[in-house]
Parts: sequence; C-alpha cells; structure tokens
Amino acid sequence: MKLLRIGSLGKEKPVVLDKDGKYKDLSSHIEDLNPNNLNFETLSKIQDLDYSSLPEISKTERIGSCISRPGKFIAIGLNFSDHAAETGAKPPSEPIMFMKATSSICGPNDNIEIVSGSKKLDWEVELGVVIGKNAKHISEDQSQDHILGYCLVNDVSEREWQIEKMGQWVKGKSHDTYGPIGPYLVTKDEIKDINNLDMSLDLNGKRMQSGNTSTMIFNVDIIVSYVSKFMSLQAGDIITTGTPPGVGMGKKPQIFLKEGDKLKLTIDNLGEQNSQIVAI
Repeated sequence: MKLLRIGSLGKEKPVVLDKDGKYKDLSSHIEDLNPNNLNFETLSKIQDLDYSSLPEISKTERIGSCISRPGKFIAIGLNFSDHAAETGAKPPSEPIMFMKATSSICGPNDNIEIVSGSKKLDWEVELGVVIGKNAKHISEDQSQDHILGYCLVNDVSEREWQIEKMGQWVKGKSHDTYGPIGPYLVTKDEIKDINNLDMSLDLNGKRMQSGNTSTMIFNVDIIVSYVSKFMSLQAGDIITTGTPPGVGMGKKPQIFLKEGDKLKLTIDNLGEQNSQIVAI
C-alpha cells in the first residue's frame, strides 16, 4: 500500500492510493497516520477495506508529511563511503547516529525555509525507515518484523550550524522544514528489494545526486537493530539512513542553496518530492 496525508497544514486526512491511482479518504476508518495507527493491525484493517466505497480526494490538494507526530526522527550519518569521502571523512566502522527535531518535518512539496544569516544550506536525498512495532535490543534478523514501511526523506542540513558551531549535528539538521518526508509511506510488500533502489536529487533541473541503496555501508536491517541497542523504537518512529555523494558541501567549488532554488528528489517506488527555497 501507499499511504499519505492530504490537506492544508494541520488539517490533513489519511489517504490510500488505490490500484487506479486515485486518492481515497480513510478518515472514517482511522484518525490519522500517527503513532497510534502506524502498526501492523491497522495495516490489516486498511487492506480489508473496499476502496471503491471510499470518498475520492482531489490530486490538486496539498500533500502533507506521510507521518504525523512521530515520537522520534533518527538519522544515520556518512552511510555511503563515497559521500564520506567527498566530505573528507573516513567511512565509519559503525553507524553514526544523530537526531532531527520532529518539528522539522514537513510535506514533500512544501517550501524549505532559508533564514537570514544562513550561508550553507544543503540537501541530502535519503531512504526513510518507518517503525511499526516496538523494538528493543533486537537482532538484525528480527529487524524486518519491526519495519512497517519506507518513505523518501530530504535531510536538509545547514552545514555552518552543523559543523562549525559548537555541539552536535542536531542544530544544523532541525530547523522548521528541514525534514520533508513522503509523499508516501510505502508498505514493505510494495518493495521487491530495499537494498536495490535508485535515488536521485536535482537542483534547478541539474542532477546533483545519483545513488543506490545497494551501496549503503550499513543496510536497513543492521541500522534498525543497531539503533534498538541504544534506545527503544516505537511505532511511527522514523530512521533516515544516509545520503549518496553529490551534496553541495562536497562540490568543488561548494554549492549551497539560495532563495528561489528548486529541488526534485526521487527514490524508486517511493515517489517524488518537489520543494522550493524561500527566505524568511
């Protein structure tokens, strides 16, 4: 299934994409795509519905974030060796973890804010993992039992704040709009091989990032198991798993986002994002 949320900010409805490509309203059956409903029991309930009887929603309406109010937004850094190389870092021997504020989450086509004084706003196309069952100290071969599905993520990063300011990466990763997710939450049955998905990012029509999940240093199962050793994972939590090469910081000369720039992100089977940078 492809699940999404449609409507104006704060008034989104849960929606399923049917076999004919129509958006069908689920709000009479579930309240929202939030931690209360992002579980395998709810998926079974949705799968059993007669979609033909559900109201259709126009495709002209805004698409919101595919998940509402997750408990945690966890990120894995430097998970592609060639991306590590372009930043001058050594490939890590174990996953690098950091957090993004959940308040950074926005819709896949919403504007991305650039604030006055921001000098090094950057992009990162990433695969997001959505948890559907509590996980704590699980093994790698148990990870799939706890994964509900996947989504497209842009791990927007202000590099000066991330790297040149004191403290941890979180401050460069967490401003409002630095976490576009969606358009869809795609359930596992829709993905033939999560470790072989092409991913790309274009800036103003020019290809900047090209990669494939097959070249991740740590695959999805390793990451979910690893994170569960340090913190419990709950339904609705998101883990974004790192970016391939081609970020602005790694260009020679470096390229950073400015007002008016347009981004297009894609990952096989997970849809497309289209965002514009706006000054605030």
